[in-house]
Amino acid sequence: METTKNSQARPVLKWAGGKTQLLDELLLRAPKAYGKYIEPFFGGGALFFALKPENAVIADSNPELINMYQQIAINVDEVIDKLKRYHNSQEEFYAVREQNWMNLSKSDAAARMIYLNRTCFNGLYRVNRQGQFNVPFGKYKNPKICDETNLRQASIALQGVEIVCGDYLSVLDHYAKAGDFIFLDPPYLPISENADFKRYTKEQFYLKDHVELADMVHKLHDRGCYILLTNSNHPLVHELYAPYKIDIVSTKRHISCHGDTRKGEDAIVTIPPSKAPRISSKVNLPKQVSLYPPTRFMGSKRKLLSEIWSVASQFQSKKIIDLFSGSGIVGYMFKAQGKAVVSNDYMAMSSVFAKAMIENSHTVLLEDEAQNLLLKQRESDHFVSKTFNGLYYSDKENDLIDTLRTNILFLKNEYKRAIALSALIRACMKKRPRGIFTYTGNRYNDGRMDLQKTLEQQFLEAVNVINCAIFDNGQTNQSVWGDALSLEVNDADLVYIDPPYYTPLSDNEYVRRYHFVEGLARNWEGVEIQQHTQTKKFRSYPTPFSTKDGAAAAFNSIFNRYANCVLIVSYSSNSLPSQQDMIALMSKYKKHVEVVPIDYTYSFGNQSVVKSSRNKVQEYLFVGF
Repeated sequence: METTKNSQARPVLKWAGGKTQLLDELLLRAPKAYGKYIEPFFGGGALFFALKPENAVIADSNPELINMYQQIAINVDEVIDKLKRYHNSQEEFYAVREQNWMNLSKSDAAARMIYLNRTCFNGLYRVNRQGQFNVPFGKYKNPKICDETNLRQASIALQGVEIVCGDYLSVLDHYAKAGDFIFLDPPYLPISENADFKRYTKEQFYLKDHVELADMVHKLHDRGCYILLTNSNHPLVHELYAPYKIDIVSTKRHISCHGDTRKGEDAIVTIPPSKAPRISSKVNLPKQVSLYPPTRFMGSKRKLLSEIWSVASQFQSKKIIDLFSGSGIVGYMFKAQGKAVVSNDYMAMSSVFAKAMIENSHTVLLEDEAQNLLLKQRESDHFVSKTFNGLYYSDKENDLIDTLRTNILFLKNEYKRAIALSALIRACMKKRPRGIFTYTGNRYNDGRMDLQKTLEQQFLEAVNVINCAIFDNGQTNQSVWGDALSLEVNDADLVYIDPPYYTPLSDNEYVRRYHFVEGLARNWEGVEIQQHTQTKKFRSYPTPFSTKDGAAAAFNSIFNRYANCVLIVSYSSNSLPSQQDMIALMSKYKKHVEVVPIDYTYSFGNQSVVKSSRNKVQEYLFVGF
């Protein structure tokens, strides 16, 4: 978004400390492009009206002021109509001033504020400790009480803007993200005893508040925000903002007709974003994310979604690749955040999940369609019944799986097929203790309710939860079944990489753990079943992430391929390559590499020494940009 002057809309109010005369200096320092525009000390809003940003949050702690802007945005005709009824008389001014604005309608309160501002002395807004407006009558001959043209232009500029009444700290903490442009114009530090004006609300802004504001500025800088701050040319300003560029500009200090005789100096502090992203705190995720069906899946990042998004959200990315989608939850989270998502995995099972719930935006599998899939409509090949007899499921269950497999193949709609196949896979995993296929029988049956339900019940429930997870985010999303090292996507902004973790303590062979449901996803085409094995697994298909050297080479290839994208890699502290090696690899292609550690508890491995261990490690997010 380009920052250009808007010659149409001007500030609605005269405002002590307004920035009209500083506009040229501020516009010169404003970023050319940014995410949101945020101004939490809004006042007269001169810079906002000059920029007219497409995506903005404006805020102030003054509820009367915020009500006025809200009414101009949504109810400008009424405000104009009520303004036209006012007259420039001392008697009417004091009668109106005595009114309690909170007892008026919102549009009446807005009109009252504009009227008092236009007719009071010097156009000041000042309140006493009770919050009551106390500026005397201005005695102007012909003030422009109702500037209808400008009010309508201001209303246009305010359309789609989030207008918030709140403390600046809470506003910034809630709204500010990496890439945002924040303009801070707090009550100025006094340069003399007579210049200490800060009574914009019944609460005042003291020295400690300026120190607190500076602390927030440093946090916003670390968060990746671009900040402009104005204040008086006071020694404390230079002390608080010493790390940043401070320019001193001569200004007229007051807004009266004799302002030419009152000179001052304003400080403009320019704070560019930090080059390193930070996790400031856990972020709240859209409720849509919770609708994604939970699946017991090795390495699932469901519990780390908030941290992943906290980092990813600091970059202005429109299209994201989830290169190793696994359960699909991370790609689904990106979809819920409005991103265009490419979900890729070398496992067909994962691509089926993504087909059903990430690529698919509208299609559902109706209840009668799901019920029909349970009926023997045509003869199956009885592959499961013959191949896996007595291993994982009863004869009746194997027969039902074969029936479902056969019927699903004949569904004409690709998304209905993906939903039905995802539901069958989910049902089969739920009916297995631990949800894996590295052993036969029911050795780990712990009496869970899932194990007591019939396969038919599990299938129908799975169809329902998958249907509930389907939504349209307004983007074109894609599910890919392929090799991460050869994926052809050239227009992504960010790549999230969560490969199988290599560690000498445990295996990372997903196919070995999930070979039965992976076979369902592939219909056992192109696989070689090892008939001599007890579990009837199919031959492992090598991944470069199965060895230390292979993993390093694979990471290098991926980083090279996506060198023009922001890279975020999930990796565990007990995995190889080491942290230092990963930084070195990523630094070959990225100017900035940040490591974000997250305390996490894993249950991994299948060897006796870890059988009862819940291993506390650190999950690393390697961020290259």
